[in-house]
Amino acid sequence: MNSTEEVICLRNVVKTYPAAGRGRHQRPEVQALRGVNLSVRRGEIFGIIGENGAGKSTLSECITGVQKPDSGTLSVLGTDPSAVKGEERKVLLNKIGVQLQQTKFPDKIRVCELCGLYASFYDTPAAYEPLLAQLGLEQKRSVPASLLSGGQKQRLAVVLALIPKPELLFLDELTTGLDPRARHAVWDVIKSLQRGGMTVLLTSHFMDEVEYLCTRIAVMKQGTVCAEGTPETLAAEHGAKNLEEFFLQYMAKEEVTAARNEFGDEA
Repeated sequence: MNSTEEVICLRNVVKTYPAAGRGRHQRPEVQALRGVNLSVRRGEIFGIIGENGAGKSTLSECITGVQKPDSGTLSVLGTDPSAVKGEERKVLLNKIGVQLQQTKFPDKIRVCELCGLYASFYDTPAAYEPLLAQLGLEQKRSVPASLLSGGQKQRLAVVLALIPKPELLFLDELTTGLDPRARHAVWDVIKSLQRGGMTVLLTSHFMDEVEYLCTRIAVMKQGTVCAEGTPETLAAEHGAKNLEEFFLQYMAKEEVTAARNEFGDEA
């Protein structure tokens, strides 16, 4: 495994959502990404943290090809995901797994049927039965997916993301709704995937999760990456005892700086 190989590379990526609606219901233009630069190396678990509205979701959507940046360059596994089509896009998607924060499943489809359906989309899918067992869902294989608890649906979403045997795995709020025991079990799975050579991009609001899993992180605020490093280094550089304390202190400091820039010394 080449730990210096860039799996994801963004240079000056900008994404703006135009104004929408009319009259008093009009929403203003939103610049969601403001010249983002980011590099993720093969074999890393790379975390992206930030407050709501910082641009994390838009960044993930651009990386996975759901959204197309307005400007800048973006490469995922050597390919621009928003530019490829047809067979080339299929090849790229076979290398990527995505777990979303909120996933809706059809009402009556059973867990095993849903896994089988996902497996049919890929040329050489992973066997899903071991994945269900690994994530504690083997007893739920015949249950309609819509009847699973919130935490079970989260774990099923991870199973589905792993079926293509991806080189690159996207995880969005991985353990929302999971109890402490289930959280640690899922963390162990992600760590084992990394040891097997998989690259993981994780967005999360749980600082303990990010601190435990991630080799490096990027902090986003108002559409930019404002800090980057290992969780330990960032905490130490700012005199914080852990990542959560660093994050709270850093966000407060950034807010004061922004207020001074806007209102001058009166802030």
